[in-house]
Amino acid sequence: MSSRQKNKSLSYQSLLALTALGVVYGDIGTSPLYALKEAFMHSHTQAGAESIFGILSLVFWALMIVISLKYLIFILRADNNGEGGILALTSLVNNTDIKFFGLISAKKVLILLGVFGAAFLYGDGVITPAISILSAVEGLSIITPIFDPYIIPITILILIGLFSFQKNGTAILGKIFGPITLLWFLVMGAIGLFNIFQNAEILKAVNPMYAVNFLSANLHTGFIVLGSVFLVVTGGEALYSDLGHFGAKPIRLAWFAVVLPCLLLNYFGQGAFLMTHPEAVTNPFFLMAPQWILIPLVLLATLATTIASQALITGVFSITLQAIQQGYIPRMLVSHTSAEEMGQIYIKSINRILMISCILLVLLFKSSSQLAAAYGIAVTGTMIITTILFYFVAIQKWKWNIYLTTAICAVFAVIDLIFLGSNMLKIFDGGWFPLMIGIAGFIYMTTWKTGRYILSQCLKEKILPMDDFFIKIKNEKIHIIDGTAVYMNRNQHLTPYSLVHLTEHFKAMHKNIVFMTVLNEQKPYVESKDRYTVNSIFENGYQIVIRYGYLEQPDIPKVLNQLKSENPMFENIFQHDKVSFLIGRESIIATNKPGMALWREKIFIVQAKNEMPATQYFQLPSDRVVEVGTQVAI
Repeated sequence: MSSRQKNKSLSYQSLLALTALGVVYGDIGTSPLYALKEAFMHSHTQAGAESIFGILSLVFWALMIVISLKYLIFILRADNNGEGGILALTSLVNNTDIKFFGLISAKKVLILLGVFGAAFLYGDGVITPAISILSAVEGLSIITPIFDPYIIPITILILIGLFSFQKNGTAILGKIFGPITLLWFLVMGAIGLFNIFQNAEILKAVNPMYAVNFLSANLHTGFIVLGSVFLVVTGGEALYSDLGHFGAKPIRLAWFAVVLPCLLLNYFGQGAFLMTHPEAVTNPFFLMAPQWILIPLVLLATLATTIASQALITGVFSITLQAIQQGYIPRMLVSHTSAEEMGQIYIKSINRILMISCILLVLLFKSSSQLAAAYGIAVTGTMIITTILFYFVAIQKWKWNIYLTTAICAVFAVIDLIFLGSNMLKIFDGGWFPLMIGIAGFIYMTTWKTGRYILSQCLKEKILPMDDFFIKIKNEKIHIIDGTAVYMNRNQHLTPYSLVHLTEHFKAMHKNIVFMTVLNEQKPYVESKDRYTVNSIFENGYQIVIRYGYLEQPDIPKVLNQLKSENPMFENIFQHDKVSFLIGRESIIATNKPGMALWREKIFIVQAKNEMPATQYFQLPSDRVVEVGTQVAI
């Protein structure tokens, strides 16, 4: 690589790192607003020297072990074609032959765990925007109590604005949010450094013995404190989910160069301030700032927390896309917003659901302190599942040393379990909310996956390999209909069920038969010359494979026009009034047959009815589409 190419590469990575600040690190970067406050307030711990040093030591080592070591060094290695997140990790497990004790197949259990962890992220994705923005807007009350009645309305307006802007894509959002977030981190670090200079002794808290002594001297209280300390690392799983948006190098660069130093400076600055002002425990972040900077700091915090919500929103988009691709969620419209990064996407329906849920959450809990009680329990569950899945991927797929891998993952798992246990204490204080969303999401995803499998099994005996199908109908009296039938076919080697159904019931076929398969390529655009391939598979029978990049919306009529202009022999075959697009549609009937519970079958029926129709997805002319329906009892 030339010097110029290296400089260009470094410049591009640095630009992505700046963008990642606004999209990936917004969540973890705004934790100083409430994490240390909640550690004291939620556990009713006095802000004495022993507790300040102990809690700061816990904060320091949580950031170093959970984020810096576990996620940045290890977990980010586990990408699936560049995509991160727990479902990407689950797909890696799906490609391994895993057995417990060499006997019991564990693959299904691990896959279900992965889906459960992914479902929990939806709960976290609802809480993060709500608590982040609400905690910043509450800073207005410190300036003057006159803002108190307007805290919730202002928060809701900001949420609406944030979600309304999502359609512009994370690339544009990152360019806007990145510099603002960089300023936020630098200001946080500067304020923290100023207070550290007032009491440099606070730096001793990096010694892990302060954490050990605090926990051993305050067993019950210390366990409660851990639930609040966990708030400093809640952005870890979202960070991994956003891997596909930027790649591992920019994410690591942003963390070690900017995020980690500024976070530590601010947390230690808060600790130094509390050493001399223990009464400021009610809101140490804002109270330690000089009076003259308070108003601009509140405004900057409001901007930063609005941006903080981006990490979870983009993470939820990524998880949803992976769930669609892996068959856990029905097909829906996914808009790609960047030609450079495949992972930058926008999903309108998910965006709307998140916005409504966040607004309802703010109205229900009313303050960041009450939301903090609900925050963390879902993501702790996802973190422990991530550790388990990573362990099996490392030893089965990557063939890492089993003893070293076990030792490393055991450390991570113990820490995850401790945090999970401390957060379980929050269930009755609001933790039930993300759990409820997670369980509902798990049921929704597994119902669709299981329902599609049961449906395919019911149709299996009707679907034949193409060669077998045409051998079968040779011996039957088939009436030939004038015109062309285009069958949308997911599998190039199997006969579409709609064709099997028509020949079985009406003993009829069109004169010209076209099997059309649409493939999605791992690049933004496909050149016109590579758009399609055509093969003749029998007399008057053709197989057309169409390829699209991930930034392109399928448009079948446009491809057919291109095909006719480049191959005049198809001009007559694909005349508009002679072409019929045949699409299979199953009318599903819930029964008491073995498979799923009756109530889950009814959910599956609703899911199937609301899946994005193929006519809309492929932009087929509605007046030429024929849906071939069949009733299927599951």
